[in-house]
Amino acid sequence: MKKTVGIVGANGYTGSELVRLLAFHPHVSLSFLYSRSNPGIKISDLYPDLTAVCEDILTDQPEETDILFLCLPHKESQNWLEQNPVNEETLVIDLGNDFRLDGECGNRTFIYGLPEINKKNLQGVKSISNPGCFATAIQLALLPLAEKGLLDEVFTTGITGSTGAGQSLQATTHFTWRNDNISAYKTLTHQHVDEVLKQLISFNHKEVTLNFVPWRGDFTRGIFTSSTVKTDLVLSDISQLYRDFYAEEPFVKVSEKAIDLKQVVNTNRCVIQIEKSGNVAVIHTAIDNLLKGASGQAVQNMNIAMGWEENLGLDLKPIAF
Repeated sequence: MKKTVGIVGANGYTGSELVRLLAFHPHVSLSFLYSRSNPGIKISDLYPDLTAVCEDILTDQPEETDILFLCLPHKESQNWLEQNPVNEETLVIDLGNDFRLDGECGNRTFIYGLPEINKKNLQGVKSISNPGCFATAIQLALLPLAEKGLLDEVFTTGITGSTGAGQSLQATTHFTWRNDNISAYKTLTHQHVDEVLKQLISFNHKEVTLNFVPWRGDFTRGIFTSSTVKTDLVLSDISQLYRDFYAEEPFVKVSEKAIDLKQVVNTNRCVIQIEKSGNVAVIHTAIDNLLKGASGQAVQNMNIAMGWEENLGLDLKPIAF
């Protein structure tokens, strides 16, 4: 029998992407789509791309399910769980940042859900904290070096599409402001820095400094990061280190050629390219912020926790044109 799934916050970008992915997943069926702001409205009326894919009506009455995805604004997942008791046998996957640093919530202990480093610990668990989008891209860029204790100070720039800001209208998401425009924001203070450092330091076994400058891009979806580090390793050795580290990972590809966003948009993939001049190396990564950076990775984590094939429901072709 198929496992039942509930999505809390189905009316947002990550929630609607989960609907799109799970509507075609062979092992699950959508049980309820929860929305506090739009109960009684068909999800396809909010997202016409879901027409003929899912015509379910949004509700503000949660049900008991086998699997529960929380797609709420940051810092709201814990409140929702406290107000809506969930069966301890239900697999809960939180896409917010409530449990990425402190995984405790009542009787639940959330496991950090970056599959490339935590796959064994995710198998059979009932509580998963999905990584942040920038955090995913930056960690995948740096973890192979961290595992060898080669990180000291890192300088990272990263650009994200407008969907990274969420569905709520803001001054910086208006078309007239965003189009043909670019800007830096939360320079050196982005909320994902602590999340990244927690994982990198545990691998690196010594302190790491991350200087991160995020940018807003004039496109809809995708993240591109460039991380600069000093190393005496030659480029061929760095590339081999990365290929070995990700050899068994179905969604991470180390490229010898220049990479771009269109290689990953609409997929759960991360592509990595490494360049080097003198003793300075730059590691580029590209992901879709709504998929590998959010909903796709959440489905990947569900598959691992449930003992299914890791790529089930996630064999997606990028949108190249």
